[in-house]
Amino acid sequence: MKIRFGFTCRGTADLPIEKFAGLCRDLERLNFDSIWLPETMLTGSFDPLVALTHAAGSTERLKIGSHVVFPGRAPVRLARELAQLDRLSAGRLLLIAVLGLPDAREVAAQGVTSSERGSMLDEMVPIIRRLWNGETVNHSGSFFELSEASIDPLPVQRPLELWFGGSLKGALRRVGQIGDGYIPGLSTPAEGAEKKALVEAAASEFDRAIDAEHFGVNLSYSRGPLTEAARDALVQRRPEADPNQLVPDSPHALIEMIDAWIDAGYSKFLLRPVTVPPDWTEELEQLASEVLGRQT
Repeated sequence: MKIRFGFTCRGTADLPIEKFAGLCRDLERLNFDSIWLPETMLTGSFDPLVALTHAAGSTERLKIGSHVVFPGRAPVRLARELAQLDRLSAGRLLLIAVLGLPDAREVAAQGVTSSERGSMLDEMVPIIRRLWNGETVNHSGSFFELSEASIDPLPVQRPLELWFGGSLKGALRRVGQIGDGYIPGLSTPAEGAEKKALVEAAASEFDRAIDAEHFGVNLSYSRGPLTEAARDALVQRRPEADPNQLVPDSPHALIEMIDAWIDAGYSKFLLRPVTVPPDWTEELEQLASEVLGRQT
């Protein structure tokens, strides 16, 4: 497997947006594979289309990725924006399509209802892929009506892949049916192995196969024992799980967990510290010394 390490920036919770380009340049200098931005509506994440355009112009090799919220966006506009970002970055764009956070305020800010987000995503994906393929699209569906829609320019990557996340059965089945790759929610390596098997089984039902290289994981880490606030946040998200099984709290524990995920069949890592370090350059240099020896 090709082992790759990316880095996740949570937005203003990590650093001012004016310093984002410097973070990306450090990642490229140190030979990390990618920078990733989660997208939320209300919690200070950087707008992925704006910030990743800036990142593309500030780097030459670093891949640029985001968990992009699809529901609430017009499919033609989104297809056009992402295609042009892929062109401007010379084919460095990586995408994970997400529904958005379950919080009621976040859902309202998307301009959709919680019950319709999954169906809306399912309708958007084939439209967007057809547009990226250069087709002229006519479509009449539950959420969108299109007449002779097309985009230009087209993306560099053909295909421009869409990965999906999630842990519920419906989400895993969606990956198997229409996904190009999978990245689970907050999980242990053992849980990741089970979810990978379910994704692969779902893909088989639809006469598809997910590339063995296309399984990745969001992996938070700590430089010491978890703070009470960090433990409480993990317990709130996964009350049945031991926080120490989810977040390694030392360099040795981080390497052990990375190896466990590799053994479970996962090869793409999106790393981030649970607490903001005093100096981002020093943090990235230390992290690079710890993990990039495993990058292939």
